[in-house]
Formats: sequence, structure tokens, C-alpha cells
Amino acid sequence: MAFNINGFQGALAGGGARPNLFQVMVHNPVNLSQTLQSAFMIQASSIPESTLGVATQNYFGRPIKFAGNRTVADWSVTVINDEDFAIRSAMEDWSEKINGLQSNLRDTGFISAGQYKSTATVTQYGKGGDTLRSYSMRGIFPVSVGAIALDWGTNDAMETFDVTFSVDYWEAIA
Repeated sequence: MAFNINGFQGALAGGGARPNLFQVMVHNPVNLSQTLQSAFMIQASSIPESTLGVATQNYFGRPIKFAGNRTVADWSVTVINDEDFAIRSAMEDWSEKINGLQSNLRDTGFISAGQYKSTATVTQYGKGGDTLRSYSMRGIFPVSVGAIALDWGTNDAMETFDVTFSVDYWEAIA
């Protein structure tokens, strides 16, 4: 196939999707007000990953491969930390309700998985503001609320921290 710039440009529907046109909404079961703020403060994320396993069975010494079980990887977001620490506090509270730092116990209001697991939505937008595709993460809960780096030599940056969620499954909804 010969190089053809017009063919390449024609194959890119809408000129290609842009990785900076997205929004994430994390529905926090401990602090519902944090849900709306997350849409503005989550500066980085990803479209979720899943992997289809392979089951291997040998037959006369030859491995034959069959489709196995699907697994869903943990999912992470990077959050801008505001001076009110609203999202940071909400994520810490959610994690604390699941397993207390001092008590090593689950909060009585979050005993069952249905009480502490939640959902999140990642929406990818087109350059005209239209929704290209959305993904709904189901059965999420924070497994890691990351560190915030502090540095006297950093003047022109905002604090950020990562939150990693366990995910039961995801589905494309648009």
C-alpha cells in the first residue's frame, strides 16, 4: 500500500478522538456532594481495561487454547486537590468506612458490598461537545488513596493524588 495522506485523513472519523475531552463522575456512597465535584476535579483517567483469559488443554502433547474467564483490571483516576480537600476527604472517608485505620472494622452502615460499592462513569466527548462513548464502572470501591507530593521547590503546580478503584465489571453505555 502506497503512502496516501488523503486516505489516512479520510479514515480518521472526525479527525480522531482527543484524550483531553472527557469527564469522570464517581458516585461516592459516603459523600454524595463529592459526586458533582469529581466531574471538575478529576484531571486524568482511562477508558477501562478488561482481559479475556485463555484456558489451555493439551491433546496428544499439543496445547489447544480456549476462551477463558474475563478479568477486569483496577481503574485509577488522578484528582486535583483543592484547598478544601473535599474529594480527598470523601475518598478517605469512603475507605475508612470499609475498613477503619484504627479499629480495623467496617462501619455498621457499610456491612454488605451493596452498601460500600458504587459506580462511576467515564464519558469521552467529541470536539463539538457531543458524547462519543460512555463507560459505566460497576461495583467500584477505593483500594488506594495515593500520596500527595509536597515540595518547597514547586511553585507553579497544583497538588494531585491518585485513587485506585477495584472494579467488578464495566459496560459501554453509549
